[in-house]
Amino acid sequence: MIAQRLTIPKKKTDIIFDIAIYTVAILMIVMIIYPLWFIIIASFSNPADVANGNVLFWPKDWRLDGYIELVKQEMIWRGYLNTILYTIVGTMIGLFVNITAGYALSRRELLGRKWIMIVYILPMFIGGGLVPTYLVVREFGLLDTFWVLVLPFSVSAFNIIIARTFFKNSIPETLWEAAQVDGCGTLRYFITMVLPLSKAILAVIGLWTAVGIWNSWFDAMIYLSSEHLQPLQLVLRRILIMNESLLGQASGELATELRALSEMMKYAAIIVSTLPIMCLYPFLQKYFNRGVMVGSIKE
Repeated sequence: MIAQRLTIPKKKTDIIFDIAIYTVAILMIVMIIYPLWFIIIASFSNPADVANGNVLFWPKDWRLDGYIELVKQEMIWRGYLNTILYTIVGTMIGLFVNITAGYALSRRELLGRKWIMIVYILPMFIGGGLVPTYLVVREFGLLDTFWVLVLPFSVSAFNIIIARTFFKNSIPETLWEAAQVDGCGTLRYFITMVLPLSKAILAVIGLWTAVGIWNSWFDAMIYLSSEHLQPLQLVLRRILIMNESLLGQASGELATELRALSEMMKYAAIIVSTLPIMCLYPFLQKYFNRGVMVGSIKE
C-alpha cells in the first residue's frame, strides 16, 4: 500500500503571515523591475508623453529617433571597443591579482600573513586622495595610456578578503596533503586543483570587477586626455553635454525638437551602456549566488 501524505491544515495566523510575506516580496520585485522597464519604454516613447505621465507600461508613440541619432555618432563605436577591451583585460588582471593574493593569505604557512592583511585592510579606511594618486600614476608613466584604467586600481582589498575566506572555508586542507603525497607542487596544485574548484568565487570577483570597469567614467575623465582612448561611459557623457550645449544655442521650434531628441538620447544611452553587462549576469548567476554566500561566511 502506498502511504498517503498527511497534510496538516495551516493555522489562520500562518496563512496571514504567508500572504504578508508574498505581498512584500511582490512589491519589492515591482519596485526593482519597474524603473528598469520604464527606462526601456521611455527610450522608445515621445518625450512629451513621458513628461506628461502618459507612458506607464507601454509606449504610446513608438520612436527610434534617440537610438538612430546615438548610433550616428562615430565616437560611440570607438568608445564601445575601448570599454570592451578595458573590461576584458582589466577583469583578467583583477582576477589574477586578487585570487592569487587571496589564496596566498589563506595558507597557514605564509609568514606574516596577519601583518600583510593589515597592509591590505588599511587602504580601505585611509586613502591618499585624488591628487597623490594622480601624481603616482603620472610618475609611473601611465597617464593617458591604455593601462591607466586596468593596472593602478586592479587590487581590491575587499575582493582579496572574500577570496581568502572562500579558500579557507571551501578548499579542504586534506586535499593539499594528498597532493603533496603525489608529488604536486604549490603552483601546480593551485592551477590544476584549486582553480577548478573555485568557479563560484571566480565568477563573483570577475563579475564585480567587470561591472566596475564597464561603468567607470571618472577615472577616465581624470587620467585620459586622448579621445581615441576614452571608454563608452565618457563618450556618452560627452555626447549628452554636446546636445545640451546645442540646445542652449537654439530657439523656437528647433529648440523644441532638439530638447525632445536630447531626452530620447538620454534614455537610449542608459540602455546602450547597461544592456551588454546585464546580459552577462544570467550566465554567471548560478556561480554568483553560491560564491557570494560561501565567500561571506565568517571564520
